[in-house]
Amino acid sequence: MEIKQIKKLKLYGFNNLTKTLSFNMYDLCYAKTVEDRKNYIAYIDEQYNAERLTNILTNVANIIGANILNIAKQDYDPQGASVTMLVSEGLVAEDHHGDAENETPGPLPDAVVGHLDKSHITVHTYPESHPDDGISTFRADIDVSTCGHISPLKALNYLIHSFETDIMTIDYRVRGFTRDVNGKKFFIDHKINSIQNYIASDTRDRYQMIDVNVYQENIFHTKMLLKEFDLDNYLFGVTKRDLLPGERKKIKQRLKKEMSEIFYGRNIPKV
Repeated sequence: MEIKQIKKLKLYGFNNLTKTLSFNMYDLCYAKTVEDRKNYIAYIDEQYNAERLTNILTNVANIIGANILNIAKQDYDPQGASVTMLVSEGLVAEDHHGDAENETPGPLPDAVVGHLDKSHITVHTYPESHPDDGISTFRADIDVSTCGHISPLKALNYLIHSFETDIMTIDYRVRGFTRDVNGKKFFIDHKINSIQNYIASDTRDRYQMIDVNVYQENIFHTKMLLKEFDLDNYLFGVTKRDLLPGERKKIKQRLKKEMSEIFYGRNIPKV
């Protein structure tokens, strides 16, 4: 991969560009009985309640070197939770591995360095279950928005590895403009061809990925679908051994259909 760089800009005043990384993460499972579905929702609500999500985002903020200014958190009835965190610029690390200007993969969870500048981090969860087919899903929406010279793409790999989900839809957009010392406007301050270039190679190997990019508008979109499929990883309350061969086939078909509909963003008619 050719690494493209942009000459360091000499700006007039503050960098007014806003860079936003947003993604939806989906985990799927099959819960055979009504009781199993209720237990699945309860399990997700316990695993991803507002308190734990706050801890996750706090760890993210600490890892990337951001100062937390304010936290708002809420558990919802009957299910779901939200956390919004305002953060400001922290200490700037000297190691610029994963610099947005170089369009290279950001660091993994054990080696994240960077900072966020006058920005926010949010997460919202949406557990739900299909009323008939037994398919249950857990969706987490995450936004990392920064204002300044750095990019939230530095945190991308850490967040991907923290949730390890089946399907992801990722958006990255740069808004506004900043000026150099001569007054010339810049609507982006780094080169980018694809979000994929910021994702670690081992992650790219595990997912099927497609891009929908609008370069002239500085909008980048990547969809990711896990390639490996082991039915036992998608069963809640039972295992493959508990199911008849015909049941396994039908459940696999239902799960695959659900994953395809989420990945492609449209309903697939029943055959």
